[in-house]
Amino acid sequence: MSKVFIDGEAGTTGLQIRDRLQGMPQIQVLSIAPERRKDPEAKRELMAQSDLVILCLHDDAAIESVAMIDSMAGKKPRIIDASTAHRCNNTWAYGFPELCAEQAAAVGKADRVANPGCYATGAIAILRPLIDAGLLAADAAVSLPSVSGYSGGGRAMIEAYAKGEAPLHEAYALGLAHKHIPEIQRYTGLTRRPIFIPAVGNFEQGMLVQLPLHLDQLPGNPKASDLHDALVAHYASSAAQGGFVRVEPATTDGKLDATALNNTNQLEIRVFANEAQRHAVVIARLDNLGKGASGAAVQNLRLMLGL
Repeated sequence: MSKVFIDGEAGTTGLQIRDRLQGMPQIQVLSIAPERRKDPEAKRELMAQSDLVILCLHDDAAIESVAMIDSMAGKKPRIIDASTAHRCNNTWAYGFPELCAEQAAAVGKADRVANPGCYATGAIAILRPLIDAGLLAADAAVSLPSVSGYSGGGRAMIEAYAKGEAPLHEAYALGLAHKHIPEIQRYTGLTRRPIFIPAVGNFEQGMLVQLPLHLDQLPGNPKASDLHDALVAHYASSAAQGGFVRVEPATTDGKLDATALNNTNQLEIRVFANEAQRHAVVIARLDNLGKGASGAAVQNLRLMLGL
């Protein structure tokens, strides 16, 4: 039985990870007493007993916890960091196992894994295959309008929606400097900074990440079916290995419910198009707390512990 400590288990992501681990008999979750959550020595004691530590903290606190593990004598626990702090760090494996053919193995053997951001997961899932296939230039001018449930916005936003004090739909980060942009660029191969426009809707969980495209401006002047086929080919190997990304046909009614994959670790990609106008939009759908956070962490844990 592997011992796992969730540093920050009282937060939204930590609670969902704990719930998912409760159903795994191979895992013993070590918990810190509520009155000792801010006691560094109590945290150090639990980390020393753990095979793996999952960090569900703000960036600065995650960096402090990693430093604490670095300072420990003897065998150190492996780490999954759900914060932004290490996602672009060369010494950490990026925890999107479906990224490419070798990524699941890289995660499995890593001692330190950076969990992807929720929006970044959807953006990378649709962009990386198209760039790898040569259907989208690395220097393309890309826009990514997206929407998430409010559960990804932290305690203050969750409380505002619970009290009925938040708007039904709100665009945010309109300074165009969202923290997910660096990892989107890094793991897609984009050389031109994308315009990322996130929004939050009045629903708890769920996410859509959209990539609008002018087909006649893409290399080789492809059809929408070419985009679909490239996505299918990219994810064929990970699907055979139990990956969670699926490429599906466009819906017949031209609609897509952002909440349909809630409480799963699935991510679905669809290509919608108007061939007469040479327009297309590629959309990733996921649960922002599933494949976008807690589900991804548990998927990475399974790979790291060989479960």
